[in-house]
Amino acid sequence: MVESGRGRILIVDDREENRYVLARILGNAGHVCEPVDRGSRALELALTDPDLIILDVSLPDMSGYDVCRRLKSDPATSSIMILQVSASFVSNDDKVKALDAGADAYITHPIDRMVLVATVRALLRLRNAENASRKASEQWQTTFDSLSEGVALIDERGCIVRWNHAFLGMCGMKANLEAGENASLLLERMIGTSEPLSQSEPRFSSEYSFGKQTIQVSVNRIDREIEGGERILVLADTTDRKLAEHALRTAERLSASGKMANAIAHEINNPLEALTNLLYLARSSDSMQATQSMLESAAKELDRVSRITKQSLSFHRDTDKPIEIDLGELLADVVGMMERSAAVHRVRVIFQKRTAGKISGFPGQLVQVLSNLIRNAIEVSLPGSEVTVRLRSVERRGRLGNCVTIHDRGVGIPPEIRGNIFDPFFTTKQLRGSGLGLWVSKSLVMRHQGKIRFRSCQLQGRSGTTFEVFLPSIGDGLPGTIAKA
Repeated sequence: MVESGRGRILIVDDREENRYVLARILGNAGHVCEPVDRGSRALELALTDPDLIILDVSLPDMSGYDVCRRLKSDPATSSIMILQVSASFVSNDDKVKALDAGADAYITHPIDRMVLVATVRALLRLRNAENASRKASEQWQTTFDSLSEGVALIDERGCIVRWNHAFLGMCGMKANLEAGENASLLLERMIGTSEPLSQSEPRFSSEYSFGKQTIQVSVNRIDREIEGGERILVLADTTDRKLAEHALRTAERLSASGKMANAIAHEINNPLEALTNLLYLARSSDSMQATQSMLESAAKELDRVSRITKQSLSFHRDTDKPIEIDLGELLADVVGMMERSAAVHRVRVIFQKRTAGKISGFPGQLVQVLSNLIRNAIEVSLPGSEVTVRLRSVERRGRLGNCVTIHDRGVGIPPEIRGNIFDPFFTTKQLRGSGLGLWVSKSLVMRHQGKIRFRSCQLQGRSGTTFEVFLPSIGDGLPGTIAKA
Protein backbone atom coordinates (compact mmCIF):
# COMPACT_ATOMS: atom_id res chain seq x y z
CA MET A 1 0.00 0.00 0.00
CA VAL A 2 1.20 3.50 -0.80
CA GLU A 3 -0.63 4.88 2.24
CA SER A 4 -3.76 4.15 4.25
CA GLY A 5 -6.79 3.98 1.92
CA ARG A 6 -4.64 4.34 -1.20
CA GLY A 7 -3.29 1.56 -3.36
CA ARG A 8 -0.92 0.66 -6.18
CA ILE A 9 -3.04 -0.68 -9.04
CA LEU A 10 -2.14 -2.49 -12.27
CA ILE A 11 -4.62 -1.78 -15.08
CA VAL A 12 -4.37 -4.64 -17.60
CA ASP A 13 -6.29 -3.92 -20.83
CA ASP A 14 -5.32 -4.13 -24.50
CA ARG A 15 -7.25 -0.93 -25.37
CA GLU A 16 -5.39 2.26 -24.61
CA GLU A 17 -8.52 4.37 -24.15
CA ASN A 18 -9.81 1.99 -21.46
CA ARG A 19 -6.49 2.12 -19.63
CA TYR A 20 -6.54 5.93 -19.79
CA VAL A 21 -10.09 6.30 -18.47
CA LEU A 22 -9.57 3.86 -15.60
CA ALA A 23 -6.24 5.43 -14.64
CA ARG A 24 -7.77 8.92 -14.72
CA ILE A 25 -10.69 7.98 -12.47
CA LEU A 26 -8.57 6.04 -9.95
CA GLY A 27 -5.74 8.58 -10.06
CA ASN A 28 -8.19 11.33 -9.05
CA ALA A 29 -9.23 9.08 -6.16
CA GLY A 30 -5.62 9.07 -4.94
CA HIS A 31 -4.39 5.73 -6.23
CA VAL A 32 -1.15 5.03 -8.11
CA CYS A 33 -1.93 3.35 -11.43
CA GLU A 34 0.34 1.41 -13.84
CA PRO A 35 -1.13 0.60 -17.30
CA VAL A 36 -0.31 -2.84 -18.83
CA ASP A 37 -1.42 -4.08 -22.28
CA ARG A 38 -0.57 -7.81 -22.10
CA GLY A 39 -1.29 -10.73 -19.81
CA SER A 40 2.36 -11.92 -19.80
CA ARG A 41 3.52 -8.48 -18.69
CA ALA A 42 0.88 -8.47 -15.95
CA LEU A 43 2.26 -11.77 -14.62
CA GLU A 44 5.75 -10.24 -14.45
CA LEU A 45 4.66 -7.05 -12.67
CA ALA A 46 2.48 -9.04 -10.26
CA LEU A 47 5.72 -10.23 -8.62
CA THR A 48 6.30 -6.62 -7.45
CA ASP A 49 3.25 -7.08 -5.20
CA PRO A 50 0.67 -4.49 -6.32
CA ASP A 51 -2.41 -4.10 -4.13
CA LEU A 52 -4.95 -4.61 -6.90
CA ILE A 53 -5.05 -5.75 -10.54
CA ILE A 54 -7.89 -4.58 -12.78
CA LEU A 55 -7.88 -7.33 -15.39
CA ASP A 56 -9.72 -7.32 -18.72
CA VAL A 57 -11.02 -10.67 -19.95
CA SER A 58 -9.94 -10.17 -23.60
CA LEU A 59 -6.17 -9.82 -23.94
CA PRO A 60 -4.02 -10.29 -27.07
CA ASP A 61 -1.71 -13.01 -25.72
CA MET A 62 -3.90 -14.95 -23.27
CA SER A 63 -7.32 -14.96 -21.69
CA GLY A 64 -7.91 -12.81 -18.59
CA TYR A 65 -9.38 -15.93 -16.98
CA ASP A 66 -6.04 -17.74 -17.45
CA VAL A 67 -4.07 -14.79 -16.06
CA CYS A 68 -6.34 -14.71 -13.00
CA ARG A 69 -6.05 -18.46 -12.48
CA ARG A 70 -2.24 -18.38 -12.67
CA LEU A 71 -2.00 -15.44 -10.26
CA LYS A 72 -4.23 -17.09 -7.67
CA SER A 73 -2.45 -20.44 -7.92
CA ASP A 74 0.99 -18.90 -7.25
CA PRO A 75 1.67 -18.39 -3.48
CA ALA A 76 3.75 -15.31 -4.32
CA THR A 77 0.79 -13.53 -5.95
CA SER A 78 -2.28 -15.27 -4.53
CA SER A 79 -3.01 -12.48 -2.01
CA ILE A 80 -3.31 -9.75 -4.71
CA MET A 81 -6.90 -8.53 -5.20
CA ILE A 82 -8.21 -9.03 -8.76
CA LEU A 83 -11.07 -7.03 -10.27
CA GLN A 84 -12.13 -8.65 -13.54
CA VAL A 85 -13.72 -6.30 -16.15
CA SER A 86 -15.19 -6.87 -19.60
CA ALA A 87 -17.24 -5.18 -22.24
CA SER A 88 -18.00 -8.35 -24.19
CA PHE A 89 -18.43 -11.04 -21.54
CA VAL A 90 -21.35 -9.67 -19.57
CA SER A 91 -23.58 -12.68 -18.91
CA ASN A 92 -23.99 -14.34 -15.54
CA ASP A 93 -22.10 -17.37 -16.84
CA ASP A 94 -19.14 -15.12 -17.66
CA LYS A 95 -19.22 -13.67 -14.14
CA VAL A 96 -19.36 -17.15 -12.60
CA LYS A 97 -16.42 -18.26 -14.75
CA ALA A 98 -14.35 -15.27 -13.64
CA LEU A 99 -15.15 -15.76 -9.96
CA ASP A 100 -14.40 -19.50 -10.23
CA ALA A 101 -11.01 -18.62 -11.73
CA GLY A 102 -10.21 -16.64 -8.57
CA ALA A 103 -11.38 -13.10 -9.27
CA ASP A 104 -12.45 -11.16 -6.19
CA ALA A 105 -15.01 -9.03 -8.07
CA TYR A 106 -16.43 -8.62 -11.58
CA ILE A 107 -17.86 -5.54 -13.30
CA THR A 108 -18.83 -4.83 -16.90
CA HIS A 109 -18.58 -1.87 -19.26
CA PRO A 110 -19.83 0.78 -19.34
CA ILE A 111 -18.32 1.27 -15.88
CA ASP A 112 -19.88 3.80 -13.56
CA ARG A 113 -17.17 5.98 -11.97
CA MET A 114 -18.65 5.86 -8.46
CA VAL A 115 -19.20 2.09 -8.66
CA LEU A 116 -15.58 1.60 -9.80
CA VAL A 117 -14.12 3.73 -6.99
CA ALA A 118 -16.33 2.11 -4.37
CA THR A 119 -15.46 -1.41 -5.60
CA VAL A 120 -11.73 -0.62 -5.57
CA ARG A 121 -11.96 0.77 -2.03
CA ALA A 122 -13.80 -2.32 -0.85
CA LEU A 123 -11.18 -4.64 -2.38
CA LEU A 124 -8.35 -2.60 -0.85
CA ARG A 125 -10.00 -2.79 2.56
CA LEU A 126 -10.21 -6.54 2.15
CA ARG A 127 -6.55 -6.62 1.11
CA ASN A 128 -5.56 -4.63 4.21
CA ALA A 129 -7.61 -6.92 6.44
CA GLU A 130 -6.00 -10.02 4.94
CA ASN A 131 -2.52 -8.50 5.35
CA ALA A 132 -3.25 -7.66 9.00
CA SER A 133 -4.59 -11.16 9.59
CA ARG A 134 -1.55 -12.72 7.90
CA LYS A 135 0.83 -10.59 9.96
CA ALA A 136 -0.97 -11.50 13.18
CA SER A 137 -0.82 -15.16 12.21
CA GLU A 138 2.92 -14.91 11.53
CA GLN A 139 3.48 -13.14 14.85
CA TRP A 140 1.44 -15.79 16.66
CA GLN A 141 3.31 -18.64 14.94
CA THR A 142 6.68 -17.03 15.78
CA THR A 143 5.64 -16.67 19.41
CA PHE A 144 4.25 -20.22 19.38
CA ASP A 145 7.53 -21.63 18.06
CA SER A 146 9.67 -19.61 20.48
CA LEU A 147 8.12 -21.27 23.55
CA SER A 148 10.42 -23.69 25.36
CA GLU A 149 7.44 -25.87 26.27
CA GLY A 150 6.03 -28.21 23.67
CA VAL A 151 2.48 -27.13 22.75
CA ALA A 152 -0.02 -28.88 20.48
CA LEU A 153 -3.67 -28.39 19.59
CA ILE A 154 -5.83 -31.52 19.72
CA ASP A 155 -9.20 -31.63 17.98
CA GLU A 156 -12.39 -33.28 19.22
CA ARG A 157 -11.36 -36.59 17.61
CA GLY A 158 -8.15 -36.70 19.66
CA CYS A 159 -5.93 -35.91 16.67
CA ILE A 160 -3.05 -33.43 16.67
CA VAL A 161 -3.83 -30.43 14.47
CA ARG A 162 -1.01 -27.92 15.15
CA TRP A 163 2.21 -27.96 17.14
CA ASN A 164 5.33 -25.89 17.75
CA HIS A 165 9.03 -26.70 17.26
CA ALA A 166 9.57 -27.58 20.94
CA PHE A 167 6.80 -30.19 20.75
CA LEU A 168 8.58 -31.92 17.88
CA GLY A 169 11.84 -31.90 19.83
CA MET A 170 10.26 -33.41 22.94
CA CYS A 171 8.55 -36.09 20.90
CA GLY A 172 11.94 -36.90 19.35
CA MET A 173 10.31 -36.87 15.93
CA LYS A 174 12.20 -34.01 14.24
CA ALA A 175 9.95 -33.33 11.22
CA ASN A 176 8.13 -36.68 11.13
CA LEU A 177 4.96 -35.58 12.92
CA GLU A 178 1.96 -35.26 10.62
CA ALA A 179 -1.35 -33.50 11.15
CA GLY A 180 -4.05 -35.95 12.16
CA GLU A 181 -1.79 -38.20 14.25
CA ASN A 182 -3.52 -39.72 17.26
CA ALA A 183 -2.42 -37.88 20.41
CA SER A 184 -3.11 -40.85 22.74
CA LEU A 185 -0.84 -43.14 20.72
CA LEU A 186 1.86 -40.46 20.72
CA LEU A 187 1.77 -40.19 24.53
CA GLU A 188 1.81 -43.97 24.82
CA ARG A 189 5.07 -44.04 22.86
CA MET A 190 6.56 -41.17 24.86
CA ILE A 191 5.64 -41.81 28.50
CA GLY A 192 3.98 -45.22 28.36
CA THR A 193 0.44 -44.01 29.13
CA SER A 194 -2.34 -41.90 27.62
CA GLU A 195 -3.78 -41.14 31.07
CA PRO A 196 -3.61 -37.31 30.71
CA LEU A 197 -5.97 -37.37 27.70
CA SER A 198 -8.51 -39.62 29.42
CA GLN A 199 -9.16 -37.24 32.33
CA SER A 200 -12.57 -35.57 32.60
CA GLU A 201 -11.33 -32.46 34.43
CA PRO A 202 -11.05 -29.21 32.41
CA ARG A 203 -7.42 -28.96 33.57
CA PHE A 204 -5.03 -31.82 34.32
CA SER A 205 -1.32 -31.83 35.04
CA SER A 206 1.06 -34.55 36.19
CA GLU A 207 4.71 -35.55 35.92
CA TYR A 208 5.98 -38.74 34.31
CA SER A 209 9.49 -40.17 34.43
CA PHE A 210 11.04 -42.42 31.82
CA GLY A 211 14.73 -43.18 31.85
CA LYS A 212 16.57 -40.16 33.23
CA GLN A 213 14.01 -37.68 31.92
CA THR A 214 10.98 -36.19 33.67
CA ILE A 215 8.16 -34.64 31.63
CA GLN A 216 5.28 -32.59 32.99
CA VAL A 217 2.17 -33.22 30.88
CA SER A 218 -0.69 -30.72 31.05
CA VAL A 219 -4.04 -30.91 29.23
CA ASN A 220 -6.46 -27.96 29.13
CA ARG A 221 -9.88 -27.98 27.50
CA ILE A 222 -10.46 -24.91 25.32
CA ASP A 223 -14.18 -24.89 26.14
CA ARG A 224 -14.47 -26.03 29.75
CA GLU A 225 -18.17 -26.74 29.34
CA ILE A 226 -17.70 -29.24 26.49
CA GLU A 227 -16.13 -32.56 27.48
CA GLY A 228 -14.30 -34.19 24.60
CA GLY A 229 -13.84 -30.94 22.67
CA GLU A 230 -10.64 -29.30 21.51
CA ARG A 231 -7.74 -29.37 23.98
CA ILE A 232 -4.28 -27.91 24.42
CA LEU A 233 -1.52 -30.42 25.20
CA VAL A 234 1.58 -28.96 26.87
CA LEU A 235 4.84 -30.87 27.44
CA ALA A 236 7.52 -29.39 29.71
CA ASP A 237 10.89 -30.98 30.43
CA THR A 238 11.29 -30.69 34.21
CA THR A 239 14.36 -32.92 34.50
CA ASP A 240 16.77 -30.13 35.46
CA ARG A 241 14.30 -28.64 37.94
CA LYS A 242 13.73 -32.03 39.56
CA LEU A 243 17.46 -32.59 39.87
CA ALA A 244 17.90 -29.13 41.41
CA GLU A 245 15.06 -29.75 43.87
CA HIS A 246 16.57 -33.11 44.78
CA ALA A 247 19.93 -31.44 45.42
CA LEU A 248 18.29 -28.82 47.64
CA ARG A 249 16.35 -31.45 49.59
CA THR A 250 19.53 -33.47 50.06
CA ALA A 251 21.38 -30.38 51.28
CA GLU A 252 18.61 -29.62 53.77
CA ARG A 253 18.57 -33.22 54.97
CA LEU A 254 22.33 -33.14 55.54
CA SER A 255 21.99 -29.80 57.33
CA ALA A 256 19.30 -31.25 59.58
CA SER A 257 21.49 -34.26 60.31
CA GLY A 258 24.38 -31.98 61.20
CA LYS A 259 22.21 -30.05 63.64
CA MET A 260 21.26 -33.32 65.32
CA ALA A 261 24.79 -34.71 65.48
CA ASN A 262 25.58 -33.11 68.84
CA ALA A 263 22.31 -34.29 70.40
CA ILE A 264 22.72 -37.81 69.00
CA ALA A 265 26.32 -38.02 70.26
CA HIS A 266 25.17 -36.96 73.71
CA GLU A 267 22.29 -39.46 73.68
CA ILE A 268 24.61 -42.28 72.65
CA ASN A 269 27.33 -41.27 75.13
CA ASN A 270 25.02 -41.66 78.15
CA PRO A 271 24.04 -45.31 77.51
CA LEU A 272 27.64 -46.12 76.50
CA GLU A 273 28.94 -44.84 79.84
CA ALA A 274 26.28 -46.86 81.67
CA LEU A 275 27.12 -49.91 79.55
CA THR A 276 30.84 -49.60 80.39
CA ASN A 277 30.12 -49.33 84.11
CA LEU A 278 27.73 -52.28 84.08
CA LEU A 279 30.21 -54.51 82.28
CA TYR A 280 32.96 -53.53 84.72
CA LEU A 281 30.75 -54.34 87.70
CA ALA A 282 29.63 -57.62 86.10
CA ARG A 283 33.24 -58.75 85.63
CA SER A 284 34.13 -57.94 89.24
CA SER A 285 30.97 -59.39 90.82
CA ASP A 286 30.99 -62.77 92.55
CA SER A 287 27.21 -63.11 92.53
CA MET A 288 25.66 -64.78 89.49
CA GLN A 289 22.31 -63.18 90.25
CA ALA A 290 23.83 -59.68 90.44
CA THR A 291 25.85 -60.34 87.28
CA GLN A 292 22.72 -61.48 85.40
CA SER A 293 20.84 -58.35 86.51
CA MET A 294 23.67 -56.09 85.37
CA LEU A 295 23.90 -57.87 81.99
CA GLU A 296 20.15 -57.38 81.47
CA SER A 297 20.56 -53.66 82.21
CA ALA A 298 23.50 -53.54 79.79
CA ALA A 299 21.36 -55.18 77.08
CA LYS A 300 18.70 -52.47 77.56
CA GLU A 301 21.31 -49.73 77.21
CA LEU A 302 22.62 -51.44 74.07
CA ASP A 303 19.08 -51.53 72.62
CA ARG A 304 18.84 -47.81 73.36
CA VAL A 305 22.04 -47.13 71.40
CA SER A 306 20.72 -49.26 68.52
CA ARG A 307 17.42 -47.35 68.44
CA ILE A 308 19.16 -43.95 68.40
CA THR A 309 21.45 -45.13 65.60
CA LYS A 310 18.53 -46.34 63.49
CA GLN A 311 16.74 -43.04 64.00
CA SER A 312 19.74 -41.06 62.80
CA LEU A 313 20.22 -43.33 59.76
CA SER A 314 16.60 -42.74 58.73
CA PHE A 315 17.65 -39.28 57.57
CA HIS A 316 19.91 -40.82 54.93
CA ARG A 317 18.27 -44.13 54.11
CA ASP A 318 14.79 -44.57 52.79
CA THR A 319 12.67 -47.11 50.98
CA ASP A 320 12.39 -47.16 47.20
CA LYS A 321 8.60 -47.52 47.34
CA PRO A 322 5.91 -46.26 49.75
CA ILE A 323 5.43 -48.55 52.74
CA GLU A 324 2.89 -48.82 55.53
CA ILE A 325 3.83 -46.49 58.39
CA ASP A 326 2.57 -46.26 61.95
CA LEU A 327 2.63 -42.49 62.24
CA GLY A 328 2.31 -42.63 66.04
CA GLU A 329 5.48 -44.70 66.43
CA LEU A 330 7.39 -42.60 63.94
CA LEU A 331 6.33 -39.36 65.63
CA ALA A 332 7.28 -40.75 69.06
CA ASP A 333 10.78 -41.51 67.74
CA VAL A 334 11.13 -37.98 66.34
CA VAL A 335 10.00 -36.41 69.62
CA GLY A 336 12.55 -38.60 71.42
CA MET A 337 15.32 -37.35 69.15
CA MET A 338 14.32 -33.76 69.85
CA GLU A 339 14.46 -34.06 73.67
CA ARG A 340 18.15 -33.13 73.89
CA SER A 341 17.63 -30.02 71.74
CA ALA A 342 14.60 -29.08 73.85
CA ALA A 343 16.64 -29.45 77.06
CA VAL A 344 19.34 -27.14 75.70
CA HIS A 345 16.71 -24.47 74.97
CA ARG A 346 15.00 -25.14 78.32
CA VAL A 347 11.78 -26.10 76.53
CA ARG A 348 9.51 -29.04 77.31
CA VAL A 349 8.08 -31.13 74.46
CA ILE A 350 4.68 -32.72 75.16
CA PHE A 351 3.45 -35.48 72.86
CA GLN A 352 -0.31 -36.13 72.84
CA LYS A 353 -1.40 -39.14 70.80
CA ARG A 354 -4.98 -40.11 70.06
CA THR A 355 -6.29 -42.91 67.87
CA ALA A 356 -4.61 -42.61 64.49
CA GLY A 357 -4.65 -44.74 61.37
CA LYS A 358 -1.69 -45.92 59.35
CA ILE A 359 -0.43 -44.13 56.26
CA SER A 360 1.52 -45.04 53.14
CA GLY A 361 4.73 -43.18 52.46
CA PHE A 362 8.47 -42.85 52.89
CA PRO A 363 9.53 -42.83 56.56
CA GLY A 364 12.78 -40.95 55.95
CA GLN A 365 10.97 -38.09 54.26
CA LEU A 366 8.37 -37.85 57.00
CA VAL A 367 11.05 -37.88 59.71
CA GLN A 368 12.70 -34.98 57.91
CA VAL A 369 9.43 -33.01 57.80
CA LEU A 370 8.39 -33.62 61.40
CA SER A 371 11.83 -33.11 62.92
CA ASN A 372 12.22 -29.84 61.02
CA LEU A 373 8.87 -28.50 62.29
CA ILE A 374 9.50 -29.59 65.89
CA ARG A 375 13.05 -28.19 65.84
CA ASN A 376 11.78 -24.86 64.55
CA ALA A 377 9.13 -24.80 67.31
CA ILE A 378 11.77 -25.49 69.96
CA GLU A 379 14.11 -22.81 68.65
CA VAL A 380 11.45 -20.06 68.64
CA SER A 381 9.90 -20.99 71.99
CA LEU A 382 10.59 -18.90 75.06
CA PRO A 383 12.67 -20.57 77.82
CA GLY A 384 10.45 -22.40 80.29
CA SER A 385 7.59 -22.79 77.80
CA GLU A 386 6.20 -25.88 76.10
CA VAL A 387 5.95 -27.27 72.58
CA THR A 388 2.85 -29.42 72.14
CA VAL A 389 2.82 -32.16 69.48
CA ARG A 390 -0.59 -33.76 68.81
CA LEU A 391 -1.61 -36.64 66.57
CA ARG A 392 -5.23 -37.53 65.80
CA SER A 393 -7.45 -39.02 63.12
CA VAL A 394 -9.54 -36.51 61.15
CA GLU A 395 -11.75 -36.22 58.09
CA ARG A 396 -11.08 -33.40 55.65
CA ARG A 397 -13.41 -32.81 52.71
CA GLY A 398 -14.40 -36.45 52.62
CA ARG A 399 -10.84 -37.72 53.05
CA LEU A 400 -9.81 -39.77 56.09
CA GLY A 401 -6.36 -39.02 57.38
CA ASN A 402 -4.04 -38.20 60.26
CA CYS A 403 -3.39 -34.68 61.49
CA VAL A 404 -0.14 -33.71 63.23
CA THR A 405 -0.08 -30.30 64.93
CA ILE A 406 3.03 -28.67 66.41
CA HIS A 407 2.23 -25.68 68.62
CA ASP A 408 4.85 -23.38 70.15
CA ARG A 409 4.58 -20.48 72.59
CA GLY A 410 6.96 -18.19 70.76
CA VAL A 411 6.44 -14.57 69.69
CA GLY A 412 4.56 -15.55 66.52
CA ILE A 413 5.21 -14.85 62.86
CA PRO A 414 4.89 -11.21 61.70
CA PRO A 415 1.98 -10.78 59.23
CA GLU A 416 4.22 -9.18 56.58
CA ILE A 417 6.30 -12.36 56.11
CA ARG A 418 3.63 -15.05 56.50
CA GLY A 419 3.14 -15.28 52.76
CA ASN A 420 6.84 -16.04 52.21
CA ILE A 421 7.73 -18.67 54.78
CA PHE A 422 7.33 -21.57 52.32
CA ASP A 423 9.49 -19.85 49.68
CA PRO A 424 12.93 -21.40 49.03
CA PHE A 425 15.87 -19.56 50.65
CA PHE A 426 13.57 -17.39 52.77
CA THR A 427 14.79 -17.33 56.38
CA THR A 428 14.59 -15.16 59.47
CA LYS A 429 17.60 -16.87 61.04
CA GLN A 430 20.19 -14.91 59.04
CA LEU A 431 23.38 -17.01 58.78
CA ARG A 432 21.99 -19.79 61.00
CA GLY A 433 19.38 -20.94 58.50
CA SER A 434 19.43 -22.13 54.88
CA GLY A 435 15.85 -21.06 54.14
CA LEU A 436 15.08 -24.50 52.70
CA GLY A 437 13.49 -26.29 55.65
CA LEU A 438 9.85 -25.27 55.23
CA TRP A 439 10.06 -25.30 51.42
CA VAL A 440 11.39 -28.87 51.48
CA SER A 441 8.84 -29.87 54.13
CA LYS A 442 5.95 -28.58 52.01
CA SER A 443 7.19 -30.37 48.89
CA LEU A 444 7.58 -33.67 50.77
CA VAL A 445 4.11 -33.39 52.32
CA MET A 446 2.61 -32.73 48.88
CA ARG A 447 4.41 -35.82 47.55
CA HIS A 448 2.46 -37.80 50.14
CA GLN A 449 -0.81 -36.30 48.83
CA GLY A 450 -1.06 -34.28 52.05
CA LYS A 451 -1.27 -30.62 53.03
CA ILE A 452 0.63 -28.37 55.38
CA ARG A 453 -0.64 -25.08 56.77
CA PHE A 454 -0.10 -22.80 59.76
CA ARG A 455 -1.67 -20.11 61.87
CA SER A 456 0.13 -17.60 64.07
CA CYS A 457 -0.69 -14.97 66.68
CA GLN A 458 1.41 -12.14 68.12
CA LEU A 459 -1.03 -10.90 70.80
CA GLN A 460 0.53 -10.61 74.23
CA GLY A 461 -0.29 -13.62 76.40
CA ARG A 462 -1.61 -15.58 73.39
CA SER A 463 1.38 -15.50 71.07
CA GLY A 464 2.56 -18.61 69.28
CA THR A 465 2.44 -20.55 66.03
CA THR A 466 0.76 -23.83 65.10
CA PHE A 467 1.79 -25.90 62.09
CA GLU A 468 -0.61 -28.57 60.90
CA VAL A 469 0.28 -31.49 58.63
CA PHE A 470 -2.51 -33.61 57.12
CA LEU A 471 -1.58 -37.03 55.68
CA PRO A 472 -4.26 -39.29 54.11
CA SER A 473 -4.83 -42.73 55.59
CA ILE A 474 -4.12 -45.87 53.60
CA GLY A 475 -6.84 -46.42 51.04
CA ASP A 476 -8.03 -42.81 51.10
CA GLY A 477 -5.08 -41.04 49.53
CA LEU A 478 -3.28 -41.99 46.34
CA PRO A 479 -0.23 -43.89 47.62
CA GLY A 480 0.50 -45.32 44.20
CA THR A 481 1.25 -41.86 42.86
CA ILE A 482 3.69 -40.83 45.59
CA ALA A 483 6.95 -39.83 43.96
CA LYS A 484 10.29 -40.80 45.47
CA ALA A 485 12.25 -37.64 46.26
